[in-house]
Amino acid sequence: MLTAIIIYLFVGAIAGLLAGIFGIGGGIVIVPALVFTFLAQGFDPAVVAHLAVGTSLATIVVTGASSARGHWQRGSVRRDWLRLMIPGLLVGGILGVLLASSLSGGVLTRLFGVFAIVMAFKMLLSRPPAAQGRLPRWWPMTLAGAVIGGISTLFGVGGGVMSVPWLSRFTSRMTEAVGTSAAIGLPIALIGTVTNVVVGWDDMALPAGATGYVMWPAFLGLMVTSVPMARVGVKIAHALPAKTLRRIFALLLIVVGIKLMIG
Repeated sequence: MLTAIIIYLFVGAIAGLLAGIFGIGGGIVIVPALVFTFLAQGFDPAVVAHLAVGTSLATIVVTGASSARGHWQRGSVRRDWLRLMIPGLLVGGILGVLLASSLSGGVLTRLFGVFAIVMAFKMLLSRPPAAQGRLPRWWPMTLAGAVIGGISTLFGVGGGVMSVPWLSRFTSRMTEAVGTSAAIGLPIALIGTVTNVVVGWDDMALPAGATGYVMWPAFLGLMVTSVPMARVGVKIAHALPAKTLRRIFALLLIVVGIKLMIG
């Protein structure tokens, strides 16, 4: 257990550092890192990917709550948008976990590999979203919430990479899109974590220390080191060109994605 805790602390430090440097949710880093770590510890491959996703969502509950609180205090969370999206977020979040639980560990791992590569090319090719000032309507917002919630809980990532471009369509203030995105990440992570615990409760392949598909020793280790190292990463990011950082991280995602796809 001591060796495992040291590994989790190390993974948390690396994940936090990379998340801080590249300005992206830690889930895209944490999930593949946990997959490799759990396999190295000899966990059953059938549950490794599910454990990585569930544990990642549990960490996002803590980090997301902190981020959402900060944006809320600064007045950058649009409550009206939040009310429109929450029903879809909750339904999509549950369906995402149920879909993940119906897939084999190998299939889920390969799907995450594909997702990582898609996100990498999105970072390389996309431009910052242009604000168009459209008036949001309830059904597109609810549908968007369901899609964002489903993909987020399926892969154990924050929804910011999808929700910020979507919300920026409705405001000229980018801070509102970012702040509201941080706020919707919290219910996604909460419902995803709870559902992962319930769905995986009786899985006989789970290792000691897991409740459902959440590995609590890993969660604690990640929390201890990821938050302070993310601050270090932010300082590094401000000292390096943003475009160069995006390209480096995108290439890293492609390598990780290919590795996860081929096993």
